[in-house]
This record gives sequence, C-alpha cells and structure tokens, in this order.
Amino acid sequence: MDNFLKNVKHFIGYVPFTKDAVAMYFCMLDSRTPFQAKGVIAAALGYFLLPTDAIPDLLPGIGFTDDASVIATAYATVNAYITNEHKQQAIEFFNS
Repeated sequence: MDNFLKNVKHFIGYVPFTKDAVAMYFCMLDSRTPFQAKGVIAAALGYFLLPTDAIPDLLPGIGFTDDASVIATAYATVNAYITNEHKQQAIEFFNS
C-alpha cells in the first residue's frame, strides 16, 4: 500500500474510478476510520493494484471491469466513513 499513490497515477485517464479509489485510500489513512472499514478498503485497493486478478487489466476494454466492481462495492460499503476531506485530498492529489 506504500506505493498506492505512485501506482495509481499510471491509471489516470484510463480508469474512471481512480478518484474514488484515492479518496478511499485517504479514508484508510484517517485515524478516525474504523479498523473494519480500513480492512475493506485495503482489500479493494490491493485487488485494484493486482495486475493478475479475475480479468487481467491488460485486456483492452474489459480489463478493469472487475476492478470497477470491487471498488464500487467497497466504496458503497465504507461510504459513511469517506468524508469531504478525503474527497478533497483526492482532488488535490490529481491536481498536483
């Protein structure tokens, strides 16, 4: 997870849900986020970064569909803990 922000920059422009993934990352780093939510986020982000998942990311057009499902499900699960501050941090990350 240490290289998450570095690695996610490779997907900018290719994957529409990267902003949500980065907001979840900042939520995971927040000390106010419950341990269980951090676990859900870590698992989802780990799956997103894994190139050899259920549908390999290198397959054109469909490679990120499984990743999108995992991120969307995790985001919906932990949405109550993702604050405007986390979303703002994600925006600032992409603008830097």
